[in-house]
Amino acid sequence: MLQIDDPMTANETPPRPYVPSGFFMSRVVNPITLWLGGPTLTVRGRRTGRPVRAPVPTLEVEGARYLVSGGGETHWVRNLRAAGQGELRKGPTRELFCAVEVGGDERDRVVAAYREHMGWRAREFFTALPDPADHPVFRVEPQEA
Repeated sequence: MLQIDDPMTANETPPRPYVPSGFFMSRVVNPITLWLGGPTLTVRGRRTGRPVRAPVPTLEVEGARYLVSGGGETHWVRNLRAAGQGELRKGPTRELFCAVEVGGDERDRVVAAYREHMGWRAREFFTALPDPADHPVFRVEPQEA
């Protein structure tokens, strides 16, 4: 039998790891968290320019506050990268901030602290994306007036 190499399949990139709870989190847990007034990130959408909200708690490590994406390259990560700033809300408290993406040893320390803090809740994320470099981390810095 004659085999023909398909050039399209040779150049395909491998699919992203599947995180089973993604649909449940985005369609059930996140809306409930937003409705209950949990910690919320609001950032300008990179394509529409409209405010986009996502429940993202901050994590304090060595005196600094961070936002960690357990799910990897999510939409809120891409929006925050593009905007460079956002707003954090917890109940009636509102804080404007500048986001500084961190890498290297600082990112690795924060991801390790995040993993320890989240415990079993982050197990699926780190099974699908085990490398700390797969989890973007932003340092929260007060916005200059």
